Amino acid sequence: MRLVRSTLIAAIALAACSVPEVLRDRVRVLTPYEQYAEGLKAAGLDSTAVGRDWLLASDSALRAPLTPAVPFREVGFYSRTEARAVAFRFSLVGGQRLEVDIRHEGLPLKLFVDLYREEADSVVSFDHRQTATRPDSTSDAFLTMRYEVRDSGTYVLRLQPELLRDGRYLVEVRTAAILAFPVHGGTNRSVQSLFGVDRDGGRRRHHGIDIFAPRGTPVLAATDGYVRSIEPNALGGNVVWLSDPARGQTLYYAHLDRHAVTAGVRVQEGDTLGFVGNTGNARTTRPHLHFGMYRRGEGPVDPWPWVRIVTATAAKLGADTSRLGTVAMSTARRTPLRRSPGLRADTVQTIDRALQLQIVGVQGGFYRVQLPSGQSGYVPANALAQP
Repeated sequence: MRLVRSTLIAAIALAACSVPEVLRDRVRVLTPYEQYAEGLKAAGLDSTAVGRDWLLASDSALRAPLTPAVPFREVGFYSRTEARAVAFRFSLVGGQRLEVDIRHEGLPLKLFVDLYREEADSVVSFDHRQTATRPDSTSDAFLTMRYEVRDSGTYVLRLQPELLRDGRYLVEVRTAAILAFPVHGGTNRSVQSLFGVDRDGGRRRHHGIDIFAPRGTPVLAATDGYVRSIEPNALGGNVVWLSDPARGQTLYYAHLDRHAVTAGVRVQEGDTLGFVGNTGNARTTRPHLHFGMYRRGEGPVDPWPWVRIVTATAAKLGADTSRLGTVAMSTARRTPLRRSPGLRADTVQTIDRALQLQIVGVQGGFYRVQLPSGQSGYVPANALAQP
């Protein structure tokens, strides 16, 4: 696991303190987690057992993250008597939007949620931050993170509460397409020709995806932007070039039967740009939309991950959440401790029946447990009993 040094790309703190909102003179503002850690050191608490354990827990979580498949939902438990952090490792594809929602129960606290991207170099740079609202003592606090993934890679999400707090939280992690689907009523099955396939006997490549639909089906703006051009061309026939200035890219809609916009107009996501047809070099094919994406400085980019509709849902919580914080033992002589909640997941280590475990999380029909050594992982709920 090569996350000893990583690139911090997002940080959120659910906090009762203010956080600077701007970067000045190109100096990076400390993340809420970093501010808290520096505060512990300034107060000399890093030399105490509780402060030292808190800082070690942060680093240990990043060095040995768990690997549940996205999407997932987990209830976690934290205690004032122990310094604890948990990290989840997963892969994301460029064009996806990572969505993290967290609800916590208990008194107001700082709950630090940091998103890292694994990198091979030693650079640690701060790129994105979002700050949640402060909770009050009478309601559950809800925190949201939305991060647009530009480049595919491996990411680690770490959660850690401040010291000396009791409570629990529900974290939900999922992905969605960054762009809206560009054909009204279309589904993933409507896409029947993908990016990069041969065209004209291999003389050129397909720089987009083809989305089939009946003639006259509305073609929609996949994001807010403005129409750069509707000038027809031999290959695309009736086309729309839609600028996406927020992301430095342009969307290309081709083979339209007719237009519904003019050049220069601003549109919002979901507005009708035109209607499905087969103009240009598509005259001999069924009506469809050729949808392409061009990024500044890179040329054509595969738009499929950017519009692919995510249908997977997180597993329901099947284990008893009332057992959170309690001690348990394995019912078998030897039980695998898994890195993710699944019977075929990688084994972290094997647990002996005599070993006492603390239940600190629930995901699906599995408990996340912590060993006396600090190692954590998942075991089936039916594999644990009270000591």
